Amino acid sequence: MGSSSNSAEVARLESDAREWIKKRLGLIEIDFTDEKQLAQQFLNSIEQITVQGTELLLGRIFDEIGFNAIPDILFRHLVIARLSFPASKLKTTDFLSKYQFFPVDVQQVYRYLDKLHKTQKEKVQQISYDHSCKILGGEINIVFYDVTTLYFEIDNEDELRKTGFNKDGKHQNPQIVLGLLVSIDGYPLAYEIFEGNKFEGHTMCPVIDAFKSRYNLSKLVIIADSGLLSKDNIKILNEKGYEFILGARIKAESNLVKERILSLQLDNGQSEVIEKDDGLKLVIGYSERRAKKDRHNRDRGLKKLEKKIRTGKLTKANINNRGYNKYLELEGEIKVSINFDKYNFDAKWDGLKGYLTNTTLTKEEIIESYRHLWKIEKAFRISKYDLKIRPIFHRLQRRIEAHICIAFVAYKVYKELERQLNEKKAGLSPEKAIEIAKTIYSVKVVTPKQKHRLQKTILLTEEHEYLAKLFGF
Repeated sequence: MGSSSNSAEVARLESDAREWIKKRLGLIEIDFTDEKQLAQQFLNSIEQITVQGTELLLGRIFDEIGFNAIPDILFRHLVIARLSFPASKLKTTDFLSKYQFFPVDVQQVYRYLDKLHKTQKEKVQQISYDHSCKILGGEINIVFYDVTTLYFEIDNEDELRKTGFNKDGKHQNPQIVLGLLVSIDGYPLAYEIFEGNKFEGHTMCPVIDAFKSRYNLSKLVIIADSGLLSKDNIKILNEKGYEFILGARIKAESNLVKERILSLQLDNGQSEVIEKDDGLKLVIGYSERRAKKDRHNRDRGLKKLEKKIRTGKLTKANINNRGYNKYLELEGEIKVSINFDKYNFDAKWDGLKGYLTNTTLTKEEIIESYRHLWKIEKAFRISKYDLKIRPIFHRLQRRIEAHICIAFVAYKVYKELERQLNEKKAGLSPEKAIEIAKTIYSVKVVTPKQKHRLQKTILLTEEHEYLAKLFGF
């Protein structure tokens, strides 16, 4: 177009060149000045950005179960926060304020907890039961019961928090005992809190009685592990007409029964029934996988004992029937040694598992039903570690009870999320789905002139799009 060292002439030549390009090539020049202004206006119009994915996912399931029948918005927020951001109530209020734009102070939460357990415990259990019935075909006649312990980082006991046998080995810490009843697929149905020194075997019948009475159930099969096996429990269950399948302590049976058990020649997966004098059936099953595990655990226990003997860490006080200490014996006055006869005798029991029952089910049905017991163990594991049901920072009993109530509801939502993911063949765990949901944000803007409020959920990744498609948001 030309050349020049004069700045004004250069500007004219540049303008001529642009016109020439437009005429010859048909190109349109884009001026981004207006777009930049619009973008800046949009950014200036943002009123809030919130984490929206957890409400879209977990809030939806919360409603589908029926927990929205409890109208308290704070209850909803506390349950969803327990699933997505499990923390102390103080940190929870911080999370709600910063990421949910739900301003609430911790004293408001405490005041709400003070009334929650008393007013909503029965209702949340009813809602959970009704929903579980619906997805299980209309009735529940098999339930699983187990207990766990939740300890507190305190020194002094009170009416509820007392020292007792702790499943995490924290025997010196005051604790509470939590009894939980779940359905065959692990859906939580009922719970109860007991004093920390309550023997777990004494917790089962009161919970089951209340459950059966509340829902007017005519038939109920109870499944529980050997920790709840006691003569008193068996007597009560029989007298009240319950059917049961309990994990048996086969090594504690009479000598006659033990001889019959050890005389069985069972291959992998086989089982036999022994009819007991008291009218109960003892089903004995054998598993090579269990036998391998039993051998491994026993060998590991033996090696630990041998190491302690070599280092002089075992004394006369260690000779008892706790764990693998049962293999110890005293030689003379002070020397501790291992009784290998006891050790070798235990090998005969490797792979054997007993089930005590009064049902008319076949031995295969009894073993298969009992296998579902791991789902209640999973419930406790998820509650303790994923929902962080402990540590519990509350001191007052009513707030401890409210904390457990929230955890119960959160676990029900977790289980329903798990069920729906499996039903949709999503290839996602509940934990992964929640992790994705926590990164889905919503932007709310206010238009400059009309002051209209507009909200948009931002789906930035393929994971966001996939989750939104799965659950329709």
